[in-house]
Order: sequence, then C-alpha cells, then structure tokens
Amino acid sequence: MNKRDYYEVLGVSKNATDAEIKSAFRSLAKKYHPDVSKEPDAAEKFKEAQEAYAVLSDAEKRRQYDQYGHAAFDQMGGAGGGFDFSGFDFSDIFGDLFGGSFGFGGGRSSSRPRQGQDSLIRMDLTFEEAVFGCKKEVEINIQENCEECHGKGGFNEKTCPTCHGSGQMTTEQRTLFGTFMTKTTCTACNGKGKTYESKCSHCKGTGKVRTHKVKEVKIPAGVDTGNRLRLAGAGEAGYNGGPNGDVYIEFRVKEHPLYERDGNDIYLKLPLTITEAVLGTKKDIPTLYGTVKLAIPAGSSTNDKHRLKGKGIEDLQTGRKGDMYVVLDVHIPKKLSKDQKTLFEQLSKTDLDDSIEFEKIKKYL
Repeated sequence: MNKRDYYEVLGVSKNATDAEIKSAFRSLAKKYHPDVSKEPDAAEKFKEAQEAYAVLSDAEKRRQYDQYGHAAFDQMGGAGGGFDFSGFDFSDIFGDLFGGSFGFGGGRSSSRPRQGQDSLIRMDLTFEEAVFGCKKEVEINIQENCEECHGKGGFNEKTCPTCHGSGQMTTEQRTLFGTFMTKTTCTACNGKGKTYESKCSHCKGTGKVRTHKVKEVKIPAGVDTGNRLRLAGAGEAGYNGGPNGDVYIEFRVKEHPLYERDGNDIYLKLPLTITEAVLGTKKDIPTLYGTVKLAIPAGSSTNDKHRLKGKGIEDLQTGRKGDMYVVLDVHIPKKLSKDQKTLFEQLSKTDLDDSIEFEKIKKYL
C-alpha cells in the first residue's frame, strides 16, 4: 500500500512552519487518538499522523524527506517496513494535549517557580455600603510558606540522586504504535530536583502551613453584585520561589426596600393619590444624598417618569454619578367613606372623558 504524502496527512503546505506542523498534528492527535475517537480507522490515522509529525518536526529528517520522499526511510522499522518511532519524544505534545493521561506521561519539572493558587471570598454588603463604599474585615485562610524551613520542607539540601536535579525521569514505553520515550515527574523528589537530609517537623515536609488572617479591606463606592475586588499577592504561597496568588472578593449586594438599581441609575416608585395626580402636587423625595422637593404636574398618570440628574450611583471607573428616576404610581382607593363616595358620584356627572383615548373607543361603539 502506497503511503500518503506526509504534508497531505497533516494538511499543511510544504512551506509550513514548525508551529503550523505542530498545531496540525495536535488537532489530528486529539481527533484520532484511539482512547477518545470512536471512528473505526482512528488507530490507523493516528499512527499515520504520528509518523508524518515525527519526520516533519525534525529538521534533518524533513530535509531528507523533501529530497528523497518516503525512500529516505525505507530501511527504518526492520523487515516489516514502516517508520520506527523509537527514541522520538512525543511527551510535549501528549502532555499538553491530554494532561499526562492516556499513558503518555506529560510530566514537567515542578522545580520551576510557579505562582500560588488564587482564593475567592464572597462578601455580603448592604445597599448603602455598596453605594458609598466602606471598610470591612475579611477572613483569609491560606497556605503560606513555612517560616521554619522557608518553604523548602526540609534542611540540608542536596541534589536528588534519582533525577540528578532535573526533576524528571525518562522512561521507555512500548505501545501498539511503537516505542516512546516519556518524561514523568521524579517520584523521589516530586519534581523539585532536590532532596533534604531531614524533614521539617513544623510543616511535615510540605513547605506550607495553613494560616488564618483577618484583613481590613476598603470597598470602593459603586460596587454591585458580581463585581470582584482583587487583593494582589494575598493568596496562597508560590512554589519554588514563585509569587503568591491573589485573593478575589466577590460582592453580593442586598436589595433596598425603596430603590431598584440598574447599573449606576436608581429607580424609586412614588405612590400618589388620585387627587394628587389630577390636581398636581409637590412631594418630598428621599434620595441617596438627602431629601429633595419634586413638582408633580396636574394630570399625571401611572408610570410617568421624572429624572433627578446626578442622584444615582458613582461609577467605579469614572466617578461620575448616574441618575435617579422617580416613577409615579397612582393609587385608586379601594374603600371610600360616604362623603368621598358622594364627591366621586358628583364628579362622575361632569365631562371627564375628553381625552383622545376615549374618542378611539367611542368610534367602535
């Protein structure tokens, strides 16, 4: 059976860069890996893609292939023919792609500096605390570097005799696709590349101890539910000298009995009696910044809206305040005294249906 062109197998041009070749192989490996693909010919396509990548990702082998084609490797693989994967390291591909699973070790040295884990804390705020900002105490439970051993986990450091300081072990693994050289984390030093003559008793060799702290935090004005405040470097201790993680505080703002928030604007529903709506009136309006007097014009209706500029919530970024909207809600009395009923009966005999809305209905009567 004639072999397909390696460039065709990977779906790249003959001028493809190393990065394009690697990206193409990653996509095919993810699609046809026998442990994840249910296609009947997945194993064969996976092996074909491996062979193409093993050649085209190697500068010398690619040069030979470009010059002689498949004939350059006809002697590889012994009497059975085909390409021999022995000694070719696929671990960087499969480690990144499958996270070290499927038997392809993706072990990387853990001796490099790494940032510590971030932490998330949820904090409840009253409506006023969120609007105006405040100071709150927050409890932070994190792992910090052990002060006794300075985060190392032991004393009298020495190079790991198993991995010779690399933090990795290289092993040969035989599969139905060939022989692979895989790298895994050294079990003797857990990838640190170092061991110690004695273990720290304070942290039991982990290099970390759990601590409880109470920190005062300034909450900026204008935060809303779902907003997060970042406390840089207040999270878990880093690894091998890496920086600490961060702490994020996520806010949950309680509802207010009067105000409804929409971004930086707030809404207040203002109840009016029927006579206030008909005759007009002046009402005291409770805003976030004190009481103001609002003139309600005669003939007002439910859902009429009045804007109080700059009486809303301060923007977190610009500091500019939103607006406040007063929405009218005309209440019809459900119980009337005898005198009130008499007055309404007298009023009903007058011409109150003079608006265009009444005229529309009358046309169809």
